[in-house]
Amino acid sequence: MKMLARISWAYATLVIFTGMTLMIAIFKIVPKPYAQKIASKFIQLLTFWSYKKIGTENPQTQMFLVNHQSDLDIGVVELLSKRDLAWVAKKELFDIPFFGLTLRLPNDIPIERESKSSLVKLLKASKERLDEGRVITIFPEGTRSSTGQMLPFKPGAKLVADKYALRVQPIVLIATASCYNIKKYYYRPRKIKAIFLDSFIADKEDKEWMNNLKITMQKVYDDELANNTSNR
Repeated sequence: MKMLARISWAYATLVIFTGMTLMIAIFKIVPKPYAQKIASKFIQLLTFWSYKKIGTENPQTQMFLVNHQSDLDIGVVELLSKRDLAWVAKKELFDIPFFGLTLRLPNDIPIERESKSSLVKLLKASKERLDEGRVITIFPEGTRSSTGQMLPFKPGAKLVADKYALRVQPIVLIATASCYNIKKYYYRPRKIKAIFLDSFIADKEDKEWMNNLKITMQKVYDDELANNTSNR
């Protein structure tokens, strides 16, 4: 079974790599943001996973906050929304040959960890993307967590949301690490569930809204696993 899982992982990884190549090839040919959507659909179809959307996307949303478990997560969210998403990602990722091009071409937003000057740049870049009608999209944990327990949320998302009083909508992805896990060389096609929570306007006077949101998102995640064993 382990060998089969690794073969499936190798196949899925090859498809993901091919999908990124497709995105780069067609980016300047098709209108924005269709290159990202087409590449994500290509990957979905050839790796045989599906998704179920629960809840409703607010068309006025200006920021998506998404829990992060798997390298599939970006493709899932791209398919969930027709909006032009401006992803916030670690600056190191932008510098990786080939992969970084998939972030630089759509003009996503780099951020340096533990850098106060980077937060200032984040505010400026976010305002520019918002003025273009894009939706700031962030994994507030800052990195993947495959344990089912969300990591502490980084301050960048709250800083941006508070500064511009953004309409924020959380999305809870359920157990995507059990579908594709790059560290364990594991892939299994399955239906990925994505839960849209109610949107809200960020209130900078509420110092705890981000921490409280993490608690809410974790509870939604835990309840979904408890009530639906097929997600495990």
